[in-house]
Amino acid sequence: MASKLLNRVPAVSARLKCQRTLSPTLAAFTPSRLLSDVAPRPLPLPATAAGAGDSPPASASPSPQSSGSSGKFDHNAKSSSSSVRSSLKDPELAKFSAIADTWWDSEGPFKPLHRMNPTRLAFIRSTLCRHFGKDPSSARPFEGLKIVDVGCGGGILSEPLARMGASVTGVDAVDKNIKIAHIHAALDPVTSTIEYCCTTAEKLVEEQRKFDAVISLEVIEHVADPAEFCKSLSALTIPEGAIVISTINRSMRAYATAIVAAEYLLRWLPKGTHQWSSFLTPEELVLILQRSSICVKEMAGFVYNPLTGRWFLSDDVGVNFIAFGTKSSQ
Repeated sequence: MASKLLNRVPAVSARLKCQRTLSPTLAAFTPSRLLSDVAPRPLPLPATAAGAGDSPPASASPSPQSSGSSGKFDHNAKSSSSSVRSSLKDPELAKFSAIADTWWDSEGPFKPLHRMNPTRLAFIRSTLCRHFGKDPSSARPFEGLKIVDVGCGGGILSEPLARMGASVTGVDAVDKNIKIAHIHAALDPVTSTIEYCCTTAEKLVEEQRKFDAVISLEVIEHVADPAEFCKSLSALTIPEGAIVISTINRSMRAYATAIVAAEYLLRWLPKGTHQWSSFLTPEELVLILQRSSICVKEMAGFVYNPLTGRWFLSDDVGVNFIAFGTKSSQ
């Protein structure tokens, strides 16, 4: 069943195969208008939530302003100052810095990501092995591949990628995240080889770094400009290389589950973790990637089973979804 789903390219990719076939609405998108003119206004938070409208609750960070910055991680050096331009908004940096110590607590604020990780890795393993001609049944199928994990957090994705044989670089704009990731990776000789840097995708582009595969999961909904962010991801990818991105759909169902239920009812995430207006629909993500020379080949949804407490791959992209694309050779 999983292979059938992974082989299925949803209709959205087919509809957006060529910009000439776009509907007038989609064709009118521009990066600067994508989240302002096209996106509906965020719904007001339910009465049970502290706060209303588009503003985060009192316990959350203030409304987004300018982007933050940080330097490359070094045991004996402090984080460098604003010389590194970050695509993350300042409030987003503050949010994740505040809970950085809990990255490896499987019952803490990052519990949903820990639960989702095996399913995310299954998609990544299947698509990258197929694209690069690797054996998915091998214990180390990513041997010989250079992979960058953009927005790596505490390293919960970087570590399994390294165990699968990849040469992994993990980057994050939050210094505390990188310190936690480095400490945890050092506990295992296999993962101790991961190169962790407190930097951004934009800075790596300036350094002319290139990778076989660029992975950025649950990050794009937190950046200031998704179109520019995807251009940076594309610039980091070698021709015919791969990009994998996951995010949350800007749908009514996503608002109900990812924000109202996950943040306010079940308390899986701190209040204010997500802003509904910052989510992207699958169509928007495909279009943004197209304009960055990335062709989306496969897409799948993540669906949670409350009875088993596990996530599984589905063709339902109504809430959480993941996309695999390749960079053109031009």
